[in-house]
Amino acid sequence: MLLALVVQAPQAIAGPPQPSAVICGHQVQGAILAKYQEMGGEKSPLGCPKTDELTTPNGVGRYNTFVGGSIYWSPDTGAHPVWGVIGEKWGALGWEAGSLGFPVSDELANPDGVGKRQQFQSGTIYWHPTLSDGAHAVSGRIGWVWSGFHWESGAFGYPTSDALYDNDNKEYDQRFSNHLTIFESSTGNDIEGCKGPCAGYYGVVPDNQSASDLVNEARVELPLDNTLGLSDWKHSFVVRAWPTLKARLGAAAAAGPDWDQIWQRVPRPWDMNPTNQSSIYKQLVCHTMFSVPKPGGWAGGPSWDFESWRSDVPWLRVMTPSSSPNWGNNECNWN
Repeated sequence: MLLALVVQAPQAIAGPPQPSAVICGHQVQGAILAKYQEMGGEKSPLGCPKTDELTTPNGVGRYNTFVGGSIYWSPDTGAHPVWGVIGEKWGALGWEAGSLGFPVSDELANPDGVGKRQQFQSGTIYWHPTLSDGAHAVSGRIGWVWSGFHWESGAFGYPTSDALYDNDNKEYDQRFSNHLTIFESSTGNDIEGCKGPCAGYYGVVPDNQSASDLVNEARVELPLDNTLGLSDWKHSFVVRAWPTLKARLGAAAAAGPDWDQIWQRVPRPWDMNPTNQSSIYKQLVCHTMFSVPKPGGWAGGPSWDFESWRSDVPWLRVMTPSSSPNWGNNECNWN
């Protein structure tokens, strides 16, 4: 007698059942339901759901849309609501398929008690009703520089623009509410601290420029070792100042006011120490001494450039011109 051997296909092992509810005619379940209930359900800012739970286009996440926003979930980030002006900006950037990825936090209140922010996998969106000119994402090296000055509560204030590409300088610029701009470049513009990958910031003269202004613009450039991470700063920097005619015509005695006005335009680099501060100040004095006119412009070019890695030389070296025929261009570039 032949025995029939019956082989049964393996059965899928089901996980624990997900809590589910039908609300306003739509199914909400699992972690999204738990977050929705935590927020107050139908009485929350989200209101009634408009869809059942849906799968994101990448097949990884889940989401429900509601009258007042959405809740997104992924296995790496959990469930978080996205709504309001921040939600609109995230949507404009491509939702979870955009540069920011999935939300990793709920909307958070900033320390000032007025502004809001929400963190995503690759950046944060900030909003303030009067200071930010809408909601803007801050990420990458621009966010790294901004964080070094305590985010929106520091010298830069809130972002007032997205990061926009400046083709002339080969960099992305993002403006902030305290009239400062942070930039980053993966290629550099072949000038001083940005001969390769770099980041930094700059500030320009206010609209109400007065006769006492000595510096039109100041810029701090942070050279980077490569384009891979955010911790690859060389811990050196270049300060560039664009002097007014009044500053150029002044003598070394005017270096003190020049110095003060540079730091009115931009905050001091967080890596500045007494040694490189002294060297940079001496470079400034040197530039004021040797800023002489030449056909088509000024010796040394349109800006005064101060490098943090230059030695803190004796004052005699600063004040004594060399016999070099190029003294007007490089006299202040000691080793």
